[in-house]
Amino acid sequence: MAVEPKEYTKLAAEIMAVRAKKETPLAMVRTYGCQQNVSDGEKIKGMLQQMGFGFTEDQEEADFILFNTCAIREHAEDRVFGNLGALTHTKKENPEQVICLCGCMAQEPRVSERIKKSYPHVDLVFGPQALWKFPELLWQVYETKKRVFSVQDEHGTIAEGIPVVREKGVKAWVSIMYGCNNFCSYCIVPYTRGRERSREPRSILAELDDLRSKGFREVTLLGQNVNSYSFTDPASGTVTGFDRLLAMVAEHAPEMRIRFTTSHPKDMSDETIAVIASHPNIARHIHLPVQSGSDKVLKAMNRKYTREWYLGRIAAIRRAIPDCGISTDLFTGFHDESEEDFNETLSLMKEVGFDSAFMFKYSERPGTLAARTMPDNIPEDVKIDRLNRMIALQNELSAESNRRDVGKEFDVLVEGVSKRSTEQRIGRTSQNKAVIVPRGDYKIGDTVRVRIVSSTSATLMAELV
Repeated sequence: MAVEPKEYTKLAAEIMAVRAKKETPLAMVRTYGCQQNVSDGEKIKGMLQQMGFGFTEDQEEADFILFNTCAIREHAEDRVFGNLGALTHTKKENPEQVICLCGCMAQEPRVSERIKKSYPHVDLVFGPQALWKFPELLWQVYETKKRVFSVQDEHGTIAEGIPVVREKGVKAWVSIMYGCNNFCSYCIVPYTRGRERSREPRSILAELDDLRSKGFREVTLLGQNVNSYSFTDPASGTVTGFDRLLAMVAEHAPEMRIRFTTSHPKDMSDETIAVIASHPNIARHIHLPVQSGSDKVLKAMNRKYTREWYLGRIAAIRRAIPDCGISTDLFTGFHDESEEDFNETLSLMKEVGFDSAFMFKYSERPGTLAARTMPDNIPEDVKIDRLNRMIALQNELSAESNRRDVGKEFDVLVEGVSKRSTEQRIGRTSQNKAVIVPRGDYKIGDTVRVRIVSSTSATLMAELV
């Protein structure tokens, strides 16, 4: 007889109630990587809480340990394997402890095979597409006392109604779609998270209502390629694209600030730009990863746009939203990148004048098209030199962007206490710039009007208006 997922939650809770040596079993959850992983980690915590778990950061006292992983860069992978190896002793001291690896790393066949062979103390491994089955998988571990691996393709299942435990604060993440169809030659994400599938709008709006009721003041719509969102109503055949969904969210929660990430340049439509321009509660900030300024490199990356197309999108954004902040992703050292190619990236950075950027050197990921067909042939010292030059230029651009804001007034959503001083608060402008604000007669979560009085390349300093 089939058992519903909710029933597995109850069954797992019953087993843990017997196994745990304390009144409340404890789980340690560590999440690595992107905002999508953070969102997945919140769902994992929600399911664990539903199963009766409390939470701890002490691996010695944890009854259950979970690493929610990222597969984008080699460094993150090495870090996770190091953490898993360190748990060998802990598991010997506490054989009843259950250790789990999930996330994008877990979906890679070479990783799951390595876990099977070299990390026998790891009990449960599952990929992002099996997230909704987590209570069932954990129950299987408890019931059979055997290791469980679930890394097969789950055929694009979207499960709604998964409980969520969010960190207290003013900002929240809402996944609106999963997977990616782009298959950039360097990227493992389509292989780990599957093909694109979009949530229905009413479920997204229902989650938004829950956030509003709990006092959240800002929401970020998430997707691997968020602006390719497309939902077809099975009854009417009506298609809701990203521009329409964005408008629906903004109109449904006019008191909340709305953000979204990450956008693909090929899908940054005029319609989406117009929606941002016409809704004051949609943040004046677009994160638009370019990766390289060279057409030759972009073609090898399978990015599906040219330098000219990207610059045209930037121009369209600035025509419609003159005060829009623009950030990007860049990396150097991809297959056959010449010094001329790299200089084209630097020239594009100058032409756009990015407010900020995430910058990396290329790290080959096994299983990608690039790893199979494009040798990682740029020497490491060249990669490091180019990355340092890229960072130095962006620091100049960020400093100049922030200097232009001195003397201007902005609305700042106050997010918390500044690390610099308990007498200061930190928040962000609509353009996603960090602002240090003096303590005043307002609460965290309030929006305050400020005037910028000074700046660095990373931060704006303000006075209350």
